[in-house]
Amino acid sequence: MVWVLVIVAGLGVGNVALHRAVLDAAPRPGDQMPGFVAALSHRLALIAEFAVLLAAMLLAANGWPAITWAYLAYSGLNAMAGWIVLRRRR
Repeated sequence: MVWVLVIVAGLGVGNVALHRAVLDAAPRPGDQMPGFVAALSHRLALIAEFAVLLAAMLLAANGWPAITWAYLAYSGLNAMAGWIVLRRRR
């Protein structure tokens, strides 16, 4: 059971880091909005990413080890999308 949590936590760290990199590199659609709105939207996006990680870890810890495969697929999709965004921003 511990290995499932270690895998999900490792994937979660990668997802949050990638999400942060995409947020920092992507053009800000909120340039017309005040600065606090753009900053708040970035924080909310990272909080949502953390909520997905927390849900996956809680499910894995409470007898749903198959959630690891679902979170692995989610992480793979995140990695592909992040790669596309970051590659176009060079």
